[in-house]
Amino acid sequence: MSGDFTPEQKRYLEGFVSGIQARGGNGFLGSDNTPLAVPEPTPTGPDAPHFLAQDEAIKAGKKLVDQEKWKREEHPFDAYHKLRGQAARHEYPKAADNFRWRFYGLFYVAPAQNSYMCRLRIPNGILSHWQFTGVAGLAEKFGGGYAHVTTRANLQFREVAAKDAIDVVEAVQDLGLTSRGAGADNIRNVTGDATAGIDPGALIDTRPHARDWHFRILNQRTLYGLPRKFNVAFDGGGAIPTLEDTNDIGFQAVEVEDGASVAPGVWFKLVVGGITGHRDLARETGAVVKPGETAEVAEAIVRVYIAEGDRTNRTKARLKYVLDRYAAEASGLNGFLAKVEQQLGRPIARVDAKHIRPRPAQDRQAHIGAHPQEQPGLFYLGVVLPVGKMSCAQMRALAAIARDLGDGDIRLTVWQNLLISGISEVRLERAKAAVEKAGLEWRASSIRAGLIACTGSRGCRFSAADTKTHAEEIADWCEARIKLDQPVNIHLTGCHHSCAQHYIGDIGLVAARVSVNEEGETVDGYHIVAGGGFGAAGAIGREILRDVKAEDAPTRVEGLLKAYLSHRTGAAESFQDFSARHEVAVLKSFAEGQDP
Repeated sequence: MSGDFTPEQKRYLEGFVSGIQARGGNGFLGSDNTPLAVPEPTPTGPDAPHFLAQDEAIKAGKKLVDQEKWKREEHPFDAYHKLRGQAARHEYPKAADNFRWRFYGLFYVAPAQNSYMCRLRIPNGILSHWQFTGVAGLAEKFGGGYAHVTTRANLQFREVAAKDAIDVVEAVQDLGLTSRGAGADNIRNVTGDATAGIDPGALIDTRPHARDWHFRILNQRTLYGLPRKFNVAFDGGGAIPTLEDTNDIGFQAVEVEDGASVAPGVWFKLVVGGITGHRDLARETGAVVKPGETAEVAEAIVRVYIAEGDRTNRTKARLKYVLDRYAAEASGLNGFLAKVEQQLGRPIARVDAKHIRPRPAQDRQAHIGAHPQEQPGLFYLGVVLPVGKMSCAQMRALAAIARDLGDGDIRLTVWQNLLISGISEVRLERAKAAVEKAGLEWRASSIRAGLIACTGSRGCRFSAADTKTHAEEIADWCEARIKLDQPVNIHLTGCHHSCAQHYIGDIGLVAARVSVNEEGETVDGYHIVAGGGFGAAGAIGREILRDVKAEDAPTRVEGLLKAYLSHRTGAAESFQDFSARHEVAVLKSFAEGQDP
């Protein structure tokens, strides 16, 4: 906090402390020569809400987790000089600084790789062709020559040496992008409709709302250093799902009809507390927000979370657990909303569900292939990326297609792929051919179109398995043996953090170390869940198998898919509905190739 004092105040305090020390360190003495208690100064400045919350936990007799201590001892944004020094010495960080540098989007990922991973922030997942080319250049110059599209419609690249840490952070900013707040206890990349502004069936363009929230975060230090990470998403009713119900805050565009307590038209419905790794989708609040007020409401929610989130237990620190505490009280979720309204300074409108029209239908394969835009004669082309990975040469080729044949934009999706928009009908076949020439595809089977995998053990120390490799093996095996006529999502995630959100996949696999002998040796493996979903079909998958070796995972998935085709009620029945009709024991038998 010393940075908040003037030089004169600093000199006064130094003299004050010196006087206390000269008296033996006892501070002020009472008439009986016993020390008087000197009250702690009240924290001030942008970090004050966090310090006050920490102080409340300490007063309650609780112990702060290390991450909270590290933030208080030296805020990451006050330590840029230290990061610069480490880069100059080609030195990787110890635990505390490894946590701090994630505030700059740098993740030291040893032992998976003795290097940094750099993750960006791209509001609504949309960037220009020249920015995309620029990121390719950074990944080639400073990284391993490739990049990934993440499940938050974002970019990250790996194998950044310690000496290049500062150069990477600053070079990202030179591109008009940023990596600030992309990791640790911060509000992560703001997602929105991948087809924002071009989808003929959408209710609203999410770009300005995602941008508003993005810049509000960037320019308020108080909105960093939360009790835990925080996700916000805007779904405008477009064809491609945004998965807003898996976020801490989800804004869902809806049409309110006449007769409601608010004016008819398009509003954002507010849902809160999604965290599928902890088996929770976002909860309905009954509240609706004017499109121009979403950032204010989001900030009010975050500020309540800053005050009330758990800073003593990392596993219970997300917003879900604040909501759980309210749910256990008489006030329930309305009690939480009352706190938000108090922070906001005004009430938030409520609308009875009967006055809200059904939301536009979504298409689980709209992120792949050619689709007409709202603008007559224009199309967007969804490009398949093998579990999100692309080489720098492929990135340059895609950027050239966007520049020469499209409108110049690259649109990332939460499905680990990208769209090239604004392609005229006469140029569409040229664009498809150019994608193929780059070694990529614009077509995908129902298996590969919904294939999602986190970084895995090759790049993340938390992961128990090589998820990206195993995802490709599952797809290769099943595609050669099964022809699906319905979309099926298969999600592989490497640990309990659930970055690939295995619980909402039709089939989800979460990595585990599987014992293979009495000596305790282990191999990559998975626990398998089935029947998850999102949006209108939102559900958490049920576990059907444990400790499946990775080499056996393709046949287990094959067994489920074959049973689905053989036992569904008809061609229109989804895999999720098929799963819901069967007990766990039956699904287990299907996966193991048996037919009970």
